[in-house]
Amino acid sequence: MREVSIKTEYIALGQFLKLAEVIDTGGMAKAFLAEVPIQVNGELENRRGRKLYPGDEVAIEGFGRYQVVSR
Repeated sequence: MREVSIKTEYIALGQFLKLAEVIDTGGMAKAFLAEVPIQVNGELENRRGRKLYPGDEVAIEGFGRYQVVSR
């Protein structure tokens, strides 16, 4: 599982995808979420505005698993 560090209290899923280098730009998030299954803490999620907090786990089909950690 790869760790993705955030400086803030939370990060939106769309921003997380960019920070984790899964997508190149934030504008790609909507299309990416429509095509690729993503689980947050074991539940399917497709809202790019979903807030992720330190300790949350994100599984992205074809890309792997990530954990949100605070700096």
